[in-house]
Amino acid sequence: MSHKPLEPNTKLDIEELMQGLDTYHPPRKGWTWREVPAGGIDMGPFHFRNMSKPLKRSIGLPASKYFEHIDPQPSCVVTTEIASGRFEDDIRRMRMAAWHGADHLMVIRTTGQSHIEGLMEGTPEGTGGVPITRKQIRASRKACDLIEEEVGRPINFHSYVSGVAGPEVAVLFAEEGINGAHQDPQYNVLYRNVNMYRSFVDAAEAKKVMAGARIFQIDGAHNANATAKAGWLVMPELMVQHGINCAYSVLAGMDKQLIGLSTVPPDAPPAPKLWYDLPYAVALRDFFSEYKMRAQQNTRYIEADIEEAVRTHTIDTLISMLTSADIQSTITPDEGRNVPWHYNNIRGIQTVKQTWAALDGIKELLTLNKAGPLGEMVRDLKERAVAFLEEVVETGGYFAAVEKGFFVDSGKYPQRNGDGITRDSKGGVGVDTIVARDADYMAPVCDHFGNNKLPSGIKKPCDPIGGCTLCKPEKIVYLPELDPEDNVENRLAKTLPYRKGGKIKPEAEWAGDGVVLMQFVVTEAEDVAREAALEIARKMGLQDPEVVNLTPMHPSEGCFVEVKGKTSFDIDKASLKIPPKVEMLPEEEIRAAVKQLGIKVVAGTVGEDEHSVGLREILDIKHGGIEKYGVKYKYLGTSVPVAKLVDAAIETGAHAILISTIISHSDVHRQNMRKLADLCKEKGIRGKIVLIAGGTQVNRDMAKETGLDATFGRGTKGIQVVDAIVKTLKERKQL
Repeated sequence: MSHKPLEPNTKLDIEELMQGLDTYHPPRKGWTWREVPAGGIDMGPFHFRNMSKPLKRSIGLPASKYFEHIDPQPSCVVTTEIASGRFEDDIRRMRMAAWHGADHLMVIRTTGQSHIEGLMEGTPEGTGGVPITRKQIRASRKACDLIEEEVGRPINFHSYVSGVAGPEVAVLFAEEGINGAHQDPQYNVLYRNVNMYRSFVDAAEAKKVMAGARIFQIDGAHNANATAKAGWLVMPELMVQHGINCAYSVLAGMDKQLIGLSTVPPDAPPAPKLWYDLPYAVALRDFFSEYKMRAQQNTRYIEADIEEAVRTHTIDTLISMLTSADIQSTITPDEGRNVPWHYNNIRGIQTVKQTWAALDGIKELLTLNKAGPLGEMVRDLKERAVAFLEEVVETGGYFAAVEKGFFVDSGKYPQRNGDGITRDSKGGVGVDTIVARDADYMAPVCDHFGNNKLPSGIKKPCDPIGGCTLCKPEKIVYLPELDPEDNVENRLAKTLPYRKGGKIKPEAEWAGDGVVLMQFVVTEAEDVAREAALEIARKMGLQDPEVVNLTPMHPSEGCFVEVKGKTSFDIDKASLKIPPKVEMLPEEEIRAAVKQLGIKVVAGTVGEDEHSVGLREILDIKHGGIEKYGVKYKYLGTSVPVAKLVDAAIETGAHAILISTIISHSDVHRQNMRKLADLCKEKGIRGKIVLIAGGTQVNRDMAKETGLDATFGRGTKGIQVVDAIVKTLKERKQL
């Protein structure tokens, strides 16, 4: 490997990654599925039935700390989609996503590239996605090589083979180790207005090249139910579109195991989602059992609220598990509102992991009842799809059907509403650009579609030229930056202080962009709340504020608002005062000190607080609490007056008082902490007893503020509390 392995505690060095790209070639090609043990897998205290091999390095779900830090990985491949427009920032996001379990990294391509007739070079900045160029691909694929070694699982890098340069892009992808790609000639016709004949001729060549490189193909049929006026009614058409692309792909030479259907649920809550989406998913699997299924949320119904997307995503993942999806995509509202990419990519991955782990083995516990309404609905969908295809054939084929507006019509077939997309077979981008091959046509390249007349005695087309670029990558012509103004070197120079220097800014999309997202409630109706939120952001010093989400809580009582804006300042890392890391005493020393003094404590939740779970975890041996280290405790329960705790400490000769204070209204937690210190002084025992408080709103700095010896917040363990007790007693020469 030309690049040294990544270190988990060191940032990805983009400048170093960019070196040597002119001689870089991918060490492996083709799609890789996850390793799924046939008998399931044991992790921590559990046995999982439908999980893949765990990662070497990863970040688990927030609750994993309660379960021995296990990080179960679903059996399906998990996708994250990235589209900042700057590939150098996408690469950092890929690393984050991979650590959370994504192994299908999809970089969205800028829309305008569909109508460019050749390959682009250099690394310009894109809008709505990143421009796909050789340099961008090489840098990204090289990063994926390093990331997959770091996490211990192959990473599938993905992009788009569409538009009038589709065959050229397919060759580029085959040369540069792209593992997965979208390719569907119908997408070009319906959504990019590429000429029908040109689109299908190009698709045959592109699919042949993709097949040779073992690139996994995902189709684009799902766009119909994200485009049609009533997406839940176009399911028969979707099945026909899937069928056309699958059949055409096989005819072009693709292995069926390399062909994937982009299955997108037709609707979302508040619709009765299960009654539409589950029958559709089952019908697809009945018809297309020989092919792979990629499940994705329907982007049409994702609004600006990330929580809404997460809730729908959870239901979609349930359907994926019941119908055995091979790839689970994760979609967020970011394309619409553009914030904050990093976090929401991870949220989508976490949603899949959390749902998949929670419902592991669901098909062993539940079965689909096809004898009831489900079976009837599945049969109805399949019959309508077959009838739809028959009408397409009777009309004169796909091209004739498109000319008559059959597709993306919102009527429930056989009904038609006349609102489908129509295209002219004699029009569109690239019309009249197809040239028939001569009978003796010969191209000296591998994986070429159609007639390719080889000279006598030649077994491999590229032998006459000593190998093509698919066989000999050293023949590939690599071009660096072409635009002196719009290129990655210029962008990297501007962001250097935030990536490698001592400057810090918040980030949502690009390095050092300074973008923040604020959430708050404005107690006014929508029109007033929106303008008030913007003014609040301005007064807080945010530049270019924008309301990216507004959710009414009540028509007149208020709205939840999310505002995006930019900070106008940098933070100097050198000026930060980082609290010293608490060095724990060795466990043996702690146990010896506890035994020597016979340490005892009294504990309780103070004030009018009924919370008990957190404190019991600090105390009880079952949860690894202080009892595990030999400390004896007297637990007084919840809603305990502070005075009662102090009296109990005096009566029992306790060495420490532990209070839990969760309720924080009107700073009551601070009041109770100060009251404990003051009362101990009044009783004359302050210098003899260790005072410790904990709670969800408590932090380590509050000890000095409130007169206590130690304070702890979320995630505290029993050993940390015993460590604080022993250290304090040692400082006082009581040990």
